[in-house]
Amino acid sequence: MQDFLPISVLTSQALRPNSIPDATSIPGILPTSAAPPATATNSSMQISDDSSDEQLILALRDGSEHAFTSLFHRYKQSIFGFFSRRVADSARAEELTQETFIALFRAAPRYEPRALFRTYLYAIAFRILRSDRRKFIFRAAFSGSPKSGATAAISSHTEDSLWIRRALAKLDPTNREIVMLREYQQLTYSEIATLLQIPLNTVRSRLFRGRTALRELLSPPPTPPPSQTCSAGRSPTAFAHANAEQTAKQQSSAKKGDAR
Repeated sequence: MQDFLPISVLTSQALRPNSIPDATSIPGILPTSAAPPATATNSSMQISDDSSDEQLILALRDGSEHAFTSLFHRYKQSIFGFFSRRVADSARAEELTQETFIALFRAAPRYEPRALFRTYLYAIAFRILRSDRRKFIFRAAFSGSPKSGATAAISSHTEDSLWIRRALAKLDPTNREIVMLREYQQLTYSEIATLLQIPLNTVRSRLFRGRTALRELLSPPPTPPPSQTCSAGRSPTAFAHANAEQTAKQQSSAKKGDAR
């Protein structure tokens, strides 16, 4: 079996909400010529569009192609969003999204229901992201020193305001990852702890620190206090300047009087 499958299904058009490709269009996974209709299943488990994620992955483990199609439709946008906020190039985010679902399909026969499917899927996405970052660092060593992939992604992503992107880029990397998983992917504390392999209390404390730091970075700068004015409506500087001029005039008049 070849290690890399062609990457051609998750185009920008395919990732738009109202343009859902069939799972059979992923080369090397579900051969179009042999694929049964979407309602068919090779598994004894009866599944439908209302089936839970856990039911679908178990059906996929048993060979259900319809289960794979359903999971792909449910999570393609979320996984694409996960990558698009972490890599600089949108096209690369699409490729990594496809690689995630290819990896899911290949790993399905070995799946064991130890955690929620969503946690399992994001764990695959994280492994692919880390592998891509290692490749990025390796390439950067021979082609200069561009800014890190995570920072580049935050700087180039167009969904958020420039203000928020810059603030996120300034957070501690772990705090930033936790904030993004919670706010963008809407993962639970437990899921984040499992993905990042850190204690649950660490997730809570780092999320609090990350949110606090982000709030401070996004807070507008304090407004300078209004300048004090004298009774004539002039600032202290202007008043002192005028007073100095008046004193100089009085001294000049006094000298003229002495000269007489």
